[in-house]
Amino acid sequence: MAWFKRNKQALKKVKIPEGSWIKCEGCKEIVYRKEIERNLKVCPKCEYHFRIDARERINLLFDEGSFIEADEAITSGDPLSFKDSMPYKERLKFNAQKTGLNEAAVSGTAAVGGRTVSVIIMDFSFMGGSMGSAVGEKIVRAVERAIEQKTPLITVSSSGGARMQEGIFSLMQMARASAAIGRLKNSSIPYISILADPTFGGVTASFAMLGDVIIAEPRSLIGFAGPRVIEQTIKQQLPDNFQRAEFLLEHGLIDMVVHRREIKAMIGKILSHLTLPE
Repeated sequence: MAWFKRNKQALKKVKIPEGSWIKCEGCKEIVYRKEIERNLKVCPKCEYHFRIDARERINLLFDEGSFIEADEAITSGDPLSFKDSMPYKERLKFNAQKTGLNEAAVSGTAAVGGRTVSVIIMDFSFMGGSMGSAVGEKIVRAVERAIEQKTPLITVSSSGGARMQEGIFSLMQMARASAAIGRLKNSSIPYISILADPTFGGVTASFAMLGDVIIAEPRSLIGFAGPRVIEQTIKQQLPDNFQRAEFLLEHGLIDMVVHRREIKAMIGKILSHLTLPE
């Protein structure tokens, strides 16, 4: 009895750190957070791909220490003096403090298997990865670097679409980005577009779907309008798996669905076919 009491007291002292467990959005199982982090933020039970931020994506895709950031100082203005639940300027500051980023995209140059590439990585944690004038400018400059340096372009999209707080200034970035990609194609420079969960709105409707090769992570939601909006508009129930990466692959809208652990090797393989060795 004394032994039981001692162990009962010991059990009371055991504390599980808050946030050690996380519920998987795919299988709904409770999974140890560190196990997910060791597995590249992929659920070990069902292979559900959790969202990762821009810095994690850079470490995943490119040769160690090869990434050199560019255009870091580019940030959005407030052309409409917009205010909803808070002024737009304050919202930008809040998101910058939360994420450690100045904007919803990180751009620069990096290397994949020793091949230099121009890159733009969107981060959903900054205002839903929305594309405002600053993000559009970063995309255009990344394309221009690719043309000038004759290096392939790689983009990673994870976005809810255009940024409503900038109105028409945001929508114009769709045209700017698409025109820049057109110049890239005229220069015969390869462009690989990677779609992560989620990719929607004006990003899908512009540069994200213009890649020479379009890759998506498993189960990523990809589309223009959300499924609920579409169902309400057409008054019909949508097919199962609608707007998931696998559905788009089956219907010919993307080229391949690649697991996160294999995506760097796949990019290297594609580049080896599309470019000459450096």
